[in-house]
Amino acid sequence: MRLRVIWTGKTRDAHLRALTEDYLKRLSHFVKCEVSEFRESSGAAKKMDIARDSRRISDGLRAGAVNVLLDPRGVEWSSEQLAREIQHWQDTGTKEVTFIVGGPSGVAPELAAQVSKRWSLSRLTLTHEMARVLLLEQLYRAYTIIHGLPYQK
Repeated sequence: MRLRVIWTGKTRDAHLRALTEDYLKRLSHFVKCEVSEFRESSGAAKKMDIARDSRRISDGLRAGAVNVLLDPRGVEWSSEQLAREIQHWQDTGTKEVTFIVGGPSGVAPELAAQVSKRWSLSRLTLTHEMARVLLLEQLYRAYTIIHGLPYQK
């Protein structure tokens, strides 16, 4: 199975970018994981720009993948529940799981309609750069749970 993470815009904060790279390196011990970074429209708060960014993401989705949208209105999973989801995807022969982090103003309804699952990282408001780090950390944590490895609690 392969994990793919899609987000719009670059991670500008050097500290968060370093954490992102660290968790991607850690994840590589368990699973193939790639990040697809799509260019963010300059005025991403406008509906037209949200639609354009969402279309870029949508066009980048691969057929047959399980697509998971990070959505504040999505289902909250504990780390153990995420580990069970990942284990289920592996056990059922899923080839790719794509996690989508939309822009600061969200994604267009057309993109939201294409996903298999909606997952909320937290009821707290997070910056998109922070959400990227948290997503990768939780994916790494899930794999340590699956493999019975110790990890900081």
